Amino acid sequence: MKRNNWALTASLLAFTAFAPIAAHAQADEQAIVERAATTISDLRHDKEFGTAKQLLRTARAVLIVPRLYKAGFFVGGEGGDGVLLTRTGSGWSAPAFYGIGSASFGLQIGAQESEMVLFVMSQKALTALMANQFKIGANAGIAVVTLGSSVEGATTSAAGADIVTWASSSGAYAGISLNGSVIKPSPDHNRGYYGKPVTPRQILASPTGAKPPAGNQSARALQLALENVNQ
Repeated sequence: MKRNNWALTASLLAFTAFAPIAAHAQADEQAIVERAATTISDLRHDKEFGTAKQLLRTARAVLIVPRLYKAGFFVGGEGGDGVLLTRTGSGWSAPAFYGIGSASFGLQIGAQESEMVLFVMSQKALTALMANQFKIGANAGIAVVTLGSSVEGATTSAAGADIVTWASSSGAYAGISLNGSVIKPSPDHNRGYYGKPVTPRQILASPTGAKPPAGNQSARALQLALENVNQ
């Protein structure tokens, strides 16, 4: 029990320690939304995402992290901001803001920036993400599969997975590992974008379940990008 508590504490500390990396990169909420739309455009055209767009046809939700940073010198860490959207009966929902972060220890020298998309394939995975905190690898009943870049036809290896991750990466690190990463809602971003405190459940209820304040740009471009990804 003490070992589990230590691991959870370490993950939380890592999330806090590397949050400024993402905060510095993402100047504001609308920038995150716009970059998420660019990531979906890349998913359509960049071979690094392989057959990932096929997963979107049956995904219940999608978590888009347009810039995931990983850097390390003996102690490495990764972090980034993203948006979660769910499929509804009338299109894609409004975006709920999330953060992801983790830490790794070992002889690591290099830096990496990735575009990452998590396809949420089951309701239990979506329910877990909408809770206060979700730690990849800690939920025995939720299977998370990470597919490598440029793997054609790899969707078959993800059969039965609750969450499938695709990433397009560049830099000194050969790949990306999310095991132990913590995914949490970002109350500050959600409040900043919608002009009031709002929970992920309220935001994800429907495409019009939560609206940004007057004068703020909408997420319609991102929603359209998701709708058109298989065209």
